[in-house]
Amino acid sequence: MSGREGDAQEIDDLVRAVEACLFAAEEPLTAEQISGHLGGAEVRESLRELASHYEGRGVQLVELGRRWQFRTAPDLAHLLRREKEQVRSLSRAATEVLAIIAYHEPVSRAEIEAIRGVQTSSGTLDVLMEAGWVRAAGRREVPGRPVIFATTPEFLSHFGLKSRRDLPGIDELKAAGLLDPVDDAFEALVGEQESNSPADAPDTPEDATGDHTSLENPPQSA
Repeated sequence: MSGREGDAQEIDDLVRAVEACLFAAEEPLTAEQISGHLGGAEVRESLRELASHYEGRGVQLVELGRRWQFRTAPDLAHLLRREKEQVRSLSRAATEVLAIIAYHEPVSRAEIEAIRGVQTSSGTLDVLMEAGWVRAAGRREVPGRPVIFATTPEFLSHFGLKSRRDLPGIDELKAAGLLDPVDDAFEALVGEQESNSPADAPDTPEDATGDHTSLENPPQSA
């Protein structure tokens, strides 16, 4: 076998190994985690090759929140939908808090309350943390050292976002009918985020974890 044929075989074997690793994984994996399973091999090119290979197929390889996973093609979702859909809803307070954290993270509870203009109950934050979408991200180095909150990779994955840079802007939210025209406070907070440089906004750390929890009938306190 020539050197070129040997190199091609080595690449093919690595792609196959990456594919097998992702197929057997119980949860999405980062490139670093995949590399760790394969003895430290450089796997990013193999991931791109696999993503290209599965493009347009019934199962696709996607990267969401810096984690790779196989997913059913979006246009085939109707074939796999359960007859009885599970209701998952957030209270208005929880929706507002989640939006504030997503667009302004990391933020403390006091900062969330300053933006909303009302107190935020611990139950509202508990719901978001139990869902695996929000996590405690340390403490602010100010008097009292308040806990600060940030989103998780599970938040990005659930909402189909590759990174926080993909969060919708104010115009997109309005076009989708997700923004009440009289909700000036929320419009202001999204607009403020857009005025900052999105490219400089840090993504959620990769080591955050959390299991998705049903959000049916969440606490209604503000």
